Amino acid sequence: MSDKASPARGAALRCLGEVTGQGRLLSEAMTGPAWAALAPADRAAAQRMTLEVLRNLDRCDALLKPHLRKAPPLMVRNVLRLGTWELCTGGAAHGVVNDCVTLVSADRKARTMAGLVNAVLRRIAEDGPAAWAKLRVPRLPRWLRDPLRAAWGPQAVAAMEAAHLAGAPLDLTVKDDAAGWAERLGAELLPTGSLRLTEAGQVSGLPGYDEGAWWVQDAAAALPVRLLGDVAGLRALDLCAAPGGKTLQLAAAGAQVTALDLSEPRLARLAENLARTGLGAELVAGDALEARGEWDVVLLDAPCSATGTIRRHPDLPRARQGEGISDLIDLQARMLDHALSLLAPGGRLVFCTCSLLPDEGECQIEEALARHPGLQVLPVEAPGVEPGWRAPEGGLRLRPDYWPARGGMDGFYMAVLQRG
Repeated sequence: MSDKASPARGAALRCLGEVTGQGRLLSEAMTGPAWAALAPADRAAAQRMTLEVLRNLDRCDALLKPHLRKAPPLMVRNVLRLGTWELCTGGAAHGVVNDCVTLVSADRKARTMAGLVNAVLRRIAEDGPAAWAKLRVPRLPRWLRDPLRAAWGPQAVAAMEAAHLAGAPLDLTVKDDAAGWAERLGAELLPTGSLRLTEAGQVSGLPGYDEGAWWVQDAAAALPVRLLGDVAGLRALDLCAAPGGKTLQLAAAGAQVTALDLSEPRLARLAENLARTGLGAELVAGDALEARGEWDVVLLDAPCSATGTIRRHPDLPRARQGEGISDLIDLQARMLDHALSLLAPGGRLVFCTCSLLPDEGECQIEEALARHPGLQVLPVEAPGVEPGWRAPEGGLRLRPDYWPARGGMDGFYMAVLQRG
């Protein structure tokens, strides 16, 4: 038996501990010197392991429960979860079990449980793979499942949970010639104009990356800008702009773009993408509530619960318990009111959130219409928009269970507003 576990498994275990034990998001856990020191292949493997274990946490626990008289410490439980997922999805038993035992043995507080880990995982290796396929789709936690059932019904929520378990393909937005790039990349050209790759590999190694022909952006996230139609020559303000996919879309469409975000590090990443794609925008670090000026187009991708992105970020319902959503709803309303004040005569505002909760979407628009006499929701027109996506108040409601045969989409709400 090796006295040292694989770097990828060790990193995955650390990330699992920070998400399940400290309530940190995976994006926060995948930072620091230890993470940076990993070889690129190990980083990719650790990220994949962590994401898949989090997606399947309930299934791992269901298989482990009969083998445990009482719940072990969290670190040991996460080692068992990691090993269970690997063993049930094709991992070689000898390597997986030995590495998991090594991880526990290296921990001063947990080393006495190495024998338990060895025994339990050897049983899982024998019986787990056959039982794995029969396990139910993991359910969302009650704090989120209950309001979603109230909003969309139990069948829709069950379909969303299935989409979350399936994960997400890689979607790209191209500067131009979507059909040509679809052929070159072997991608599906979606009805809304995005490209979709199911087996992407290393993103930076794909054709067109170095020359800046495209950027990564979920198909749902690409729709708010597409609802604006022709924006060439218009003055556009992208509020809460980072990571910048919508800024890049506006710039590629010929708008004169100012991108504002509170986070300077996130704006730095946006600057890198602008340089890679050869697109231009003015970047401003600042508070959206303090933005000034008159703009033909304002895009507000407001801070939200991000519950529409769980298929990409299964850590969200594990690291969060619904705290702070009421504060976000209040902030969204204040941002929406301020954004409306920035519109030039005849200007248009796109409000959007990557949330599945109506309080962060449909209800915000209904209440804004009540607060602002003369405000109207403009008709939603864009290629590929299906009738069933249209919300009663005039916006667009997207959900992870839409396009099931194509691989789904992120949950999003969006509406185009104009003052009377």
